[in-house]
Amino acid sequence: AGKGKGPERKALSLERTKGSEILFGVAPCWLALAQARRALFRLFLKQSSGSARPLRAEFALQAAARGVPVLHVPGRELDALCRGRPHQGVCLEAAPLPFKSLRDAEEPRKHIRKASGIWRRFAEAREGRAETKIHLDLLLCDTSPFFSPCSCPLTPIVSKASAGAMEVFDVYGTDDLQAFLKAKSAEGWEVVGTVSRPGNVEDVPVISCSEFRWDKPLIVVIGSEGEGLSLETQLRCQRMLAIPPGRALHPGIDSLNVSVAAGILLHSICSQKWRHGD
Repeated sequence: AGKGKGPERKALSLERTKGSEILFGVAPCWLALAQARRALFRLFLKQSSGSARPLRAEFALQAAARGVPVLHVPGRELDALCRGRPHQGVCLEAAPLPFKSLRDAEEPRKHIRKASGIWRRFAEAREGRAETKIHLDLLLCDTSPFFSPCSCPLTPIVSKASAGAMEVFDVYGTDDLQAFLKAKSAEGWEVVGTVSRPGNVEDVPVISCSEFRWDKPLIVVIGSEGEGLSLETQLRCQRMLAIPPGRALHPGIDSLNVSVAAGILLHSICSQKWRHGD
């Protein structure tokens, strides 16, 4: 048995630092190394002799500059590390990236003139699919910070699907949305919600997002797909924004994907502000 075969290669020990997680993909790993906003433990690079070698060499240099050990491993080991997700030949063992507390935010008034917040109620099973793209929308639109329930962690999936945007800018969290909205309204912030159908809202004016003018500190509250915002949250809003469809919709189409809706709303709100030179 085993005749003609070389010595068996020992599998890489997947034992990790307690509490660590595995980032995967070029953009998340590169930006995590560059920003160094979290503890970094080990960089895993796919053994390669092809065109990817220069990129791997850049990663190794970046890791060396940060004092992060580098391991060159077969692709199947990377597959195991990130559980079969698209790693592009790079994985990074790191500490989780926590939300920043609103109470502990440094110089929070610094952002008050241009700040915009996005809050999204995530179904736990889907937290990595919508929040990820909203992070990228926020980065492209230069809106900051992002408010999200503390129950939705900033996972490697979020970092990957946001093209690493999560590694670049602070994400603030609150575990008491109603108290937060009430406090910000009292401070003069405008709180606007989102709705798919104007008839679904009572006692709160609804306008098209194309008619909305951003002229004061603003919080945009985005609800879950299908269910939308709770009545309690709606009543905390001064106005509700709707995205007007360009054609008659099928009755079965109730709402847009939340990340698509967030991108449309942010672009509409920000482009009007830029157009007016604010």
